[in-house]
Amino acid sequence: MIRNQYLFFPSALKATSTTNASSLFSLKILSTNSSFPLKTFRKNNGFIKKFSTMTGFYDLEASDFKKAPFSFAEWRGKVVLLVNVASKCGFTPQYSGLESLYNKYKGEGLVIAGFPCNQFGSQEPGTEEEIVQFCSTNYNVTFPIFAKIDVNGTNASSVYEYLKSQQSGDIKWNFEKFLIDKNGNVIKRFPSKVKPEEIEKEINPLLKSNL
Repeated sequence: MIRNQYLFFPSALKATSTTNASSLFSLKILSTNSSFPLKTFRKNNGFIKKFSTMTGFYDLEASDFKKAPFSFAEWRGKVVLLVNVASKCGFTPQYSGLESLYNKYKGEGLVIAGFPCNQFGSQEPGTEEEIVQFCSTNYNVTFPIFAKIDVNGTNASSVYEYLKSQQSGDIKWNFEKFLIDKNGNVIKRFPSKVKPEEIEKEINPLLKSNL
């Protein structure tokens, strides 16, 4: 069950509403977990703040590298490994290990998804098209690469706000990894230095488990 509370603060008015906010203006906000951080949105000198109780990982959405919307509900029943990636990082060669895992287990239900981010040392400066071309040319990457995002700060992606609410703490660097089971539970978080091949032993039991 999702419960929402909206607080609207225009320049000369304060009002609260526990009903539909469409009379104020149309705004699409993803549902969130009970521990999901407060998000603030601005329009025409006003603010809407939303507090929510969330159903889970499958309510999240992101944009692919062509900026088309993608619903995480499509990953229901899959084991998912989410990674914030960069093209000019010391950990960039981990693309090879990620692609190897993907090729080995995608037939058994493993999804790997890369989320480019330029927040750490400006190591992902290119456009989405350039990033995808780099990954394909240098590492033969075939797993999905999404649109560039922020993973920390006020503009952080809702995806990473949710992930951090489940495995707490800001993202420290490129190539941190989050492992999600077939039921959408965020099982484990791995720091950048943990190589993809070291995660294989964690992935195997999840692939073999029942929903």
